[in-house]
Amino acid sequence: MREFLSLVRRYPLVATTVIIGLVGLVLWAVGLTGPIAWIFGIYALLVAARSLVNMLRELRSGSWGIDILAITAIVATVLVGEYVASLIIVLMLTGGEALEDYAAGRAKRELDALLSRVPQIAHRIGRDETDVVDVPANEVRVGDLLLLRPSEIVPVDGELVSDSAVFDESSLTGESIPVERVRGESVLSGAVNGQAAVEMRATATAGDSQYQRIIALVTEAAESRASVVRLADRYAVPFTLLSLAIAATAWIVTGDPVRFAEVLVVATPCPLLIAAPVAFMGGMSRSARNGIIVKGGGVLELLSRAKTVVFDKTGTLTYGEPSINRIEPIAPFDESELLRLAASAEQYSSHVLAASIIAEAQKRGLELEAADAANEVATFGVAASIHGVEVAVGKFSFIASRVTDATVASLQGGELAIYVAVGDKFAGSIVASDRVRDNAKATIDSLAARGVHDVMMLTGDARVTAEHIAHEVGIERVQAECLPSDKVDTVRGITNRPVIMVGDGVNDAPVLAVADVGIAMGAKGSTAASESADVVIMLDDISRTVRAVMIGQQTVRIALESIWLGIALSICLMIVAAFGLIPATVGALLQELVDLATILNALRAIGARRDAAEKSLPSLDRQSVAAVQ
Repeated sequence: MREFLSLVRRYPLVATTVIIGLVGLVLWAVGLTGPIAWIFGIYALLVAARSLVNMLRELRSGSWGIDILAITAIVATVLVGEYVASLIIVLMLTGGEALEDYAAGRAKRELDALLSRVPQIAHRIGRDETDVVDVPANEVRVGDLLLLRPSEIVPVDGELVSDSAVFDESSLTGESIPVERVRGESVLSGAVNGQAAVEMRATATAGDSQYQRIIALVTEAAESRASVVRLADRYAVPFTLLSLAIAATAWIVTGDPVRFAEVLVVATPCPLLIAAPVAFMGGMSRSARNGIIVKGGGVLELLSRAKTVVFDKTGTLTYGEPSINRIEPIAPFDESELLRLAASAEQYSSHVLAASIIAEAQKRGLELEAADAANEVATFGVAASIHGVEVAVGKFSFIASRVTDATVASLQGGELAIYVAVGDKFAGSIVASDRVRDNAKATIDSLAARGVHDVMMLTGDARVTAEHIAHEVGIERVQAECLPSDKVDTVRGITNRPVIMVGDGVNDAPVLAVADVGIAMGAKGSTAASESADVVIMLDDISRTVRAVMIGQQTVRIALESIWLGIALSICLMIVAAFGLIPATVGALLQELVDLATILNALRAIGARRDAAEKSLPSLDRQSVAAVQ
């Protein structure tokens, strides 16, 4: 009973229409047929007036709706005395709005699930490990020691303190296989702890944690509207003109105004108003379930038409975790001193190679120095003052502008070098290499199979390194040694559009924003990249770009199928009604079935069974997950 009352409060017009219909049925049963026409007619005209006001409001905001057909049908049936048909049309309109709301809610279930799982409570451990205090998640501070009980949601990003633990990260990444973490590894907020209590140390506040980032992206996605829905609105003009033409012709030929009303009854355009929004909400929901946050249905429409894809190299086509191959010092520096100074300066750099250099120094037991001052020049390098001496680490051009004796390192395919200057002397170079993702080439081949044939790589790395990686993955067009502005200019100049740009770093944020569709590898990428992108892949899996394109193509196809299904069925019914074979009341009931058919077809975009079938086969995603784990 409570649920029924909730539905009545949620859809008052539907409830009112049903009540008026029941009142009319009772009056008919007791022989009081006279008031029925007045009750049905006045109520139908009031609803038509409401729809007219809403339609005019939408027209002022630039949305071309097609409620005029429904309004005309209501007025026409009232004028010719088909009061039952007019009430059925009202039920169709109000019920259509309710069905749209319900279907959209069903379609965005996975998006809402993220919001409903926001961690609220954290168990903070005091100095005495037996002292555990429950605090709101937003009061957790960096460095707090937290207890995670079995099956609890991780409240903030942190570092595992216990020896090992198993976490369900499916709500974050879409990957259903539990992930095992060991001491010192990162734990993401929103993940679900396994069956054992563990301890972790907070490395971020709730507001800065991974789960809050996802919620911000989801909220933005849920509030957007697809461009193809506006395209569905634009079907309004020809469909309205065609419907009125058929209805007017039937009236003129037969001389019967009832025929005009009978045609318009089956022309009521609820399929166009409902099908496309439901399909796109379903596509966005499906994307979220696959670890892909899409910021709007319009992005899915662009993904479906993409012709060109541009990849960043480091962290995108490669794993973004370079390993140090060798250190080449210049006297009087030795390997340890060169590495120690470079790592000390790299503490103040955001470059992906900085972490590898620092990790190598720590592995060798070298003690790093704190800098008196430091300045990073994005994509070029960092300069730090250590005990009054400037230590510069970065690209060759960055170092050559500071010292005169810098020499280029001898590199093999796939290697990259970072150069070091101490004071006014060239200190040497550190050579590293970054491994290509195991499924990078398969991803590019799969994109080509889906119509994205034009592939390009843009990177700030040296040309010899870039060309080696490009050759491994099958990319012919390469632009190396790019500044962020160079990447922006290149993507803007591409003519074969729409263009997808895939990247992960801070320096990719500008080009992700200017691409038709920016895709950020958000699992390990920067916040700046995620915020400027249109799509964020929450799993460190480049093959999800193929999944995003596939979902976009299938969603658009289902949306258009639903639109044309509604149009085709309505036209067929209009033609039959023009010959007087469908009474107005029967036509209104048939149009309800057309609405139901288009909505059910649009809900296919949610794709639960399709995803289940795809996961049962060897996939790019599983290859990448295996490689990462």
